Amino acid sequence: MIAYAIPVGAASAAKRPDLQTDSAQADRLADLAVEALIDEADLSPKPGLVDRRSSGAHTDMTLALMHASALALWPCLRQMAEAAQAHGEIGQPLRAELGRIGRAGEQAMLATTGGINTHRGAIWALGLLVAAQALDAKADPQAVAARAGRIALIDDPAAIAQDSHGIQVRHRYGAGGAREQAQQGFPAVLEHGLPQLRRSRAAGASENQARLDALLAIMAALSDTCVLWRAGPQGLQAMQAGARAVLDAGGCASLDGRRELRLLDAQLLQLNASPGGAADLLAACLFLDKAGSL
Repeated sequence: MIAYAIPVGAASAAKRPDLQTDSAQADRLADLAVEALIDEADLSPKPGLVDRRSSGAHTDMTLALMHASALALWPCLRQMAEAAQAHGEIGQPLRAELGRIGRAGEQAMLATTGGINTHRGAIWALGLLVAAQALDAKADPQAVAARAGRIALIDDPAAIAQDSHGIQVRHRYGAGGAREQAQQGFPAVLEHGLPQLRRSRAAGASENQARLDALLAIMAALSDTCVLWRAGPQGLQAMQAGARAVLDAGGCASLDGRRELRLLDAQLLQLNASPGGAADLLAACLFLDKAGSL
């Protein structure tokens, strides 16, 4: 288990005497979520993204910063698990509490990173999945993702509309982004990422290669708002076509696939395109894969 301290004064549903929570399970789910974020950051070579080689298309991020950001989110993710345990059902009260915890987690992230948005999308995706898993620890990934989607469909009345990059891209291009993925039950993960992860493992790929293949499967299917913001439709088409080319060439376990991956990386760097949305969903994929074996 990863050992983290919960900040003094952090709100927790477990402090209410009428609510029942499982602290060990909440710890474990937060551990798995943070591990998924760190595993995603460490995965190399990722096209256009921060990894062990470089900062990719990001001039303001490093691998160390991604690690620090992930670790800073542990208390937030633990509190989301406890909130779900305490409420015991999906509804407006749970959605409101998750929103409050998520906003506090975002502020903790920004304080750690000096104002750099490293994991805003991941807080949304993993927060929902952690809460959904906490509602039923034995549920399979499909059931967890569906439950997370039901939570995401509930409006948070305390949320303040932000003029974020994702919202601007949605208005400009009609791409749904992280919110739509969550509300639909994470189709890019369930229909593309997880199946590819398991196919590549079964075919004898290393774990690193299988995870890269899962990322590419998500990239090939996703209208990534991070790429659209940085490089427009041209960048999105390049990402999707390039990811499909890697998989069609045999994936990252094959020489031809690795050659295509290098070409994709060079193309995304030239376009200054970083598939950050796909990276967040890979972290969600890795979380579901690990949590399903609890």
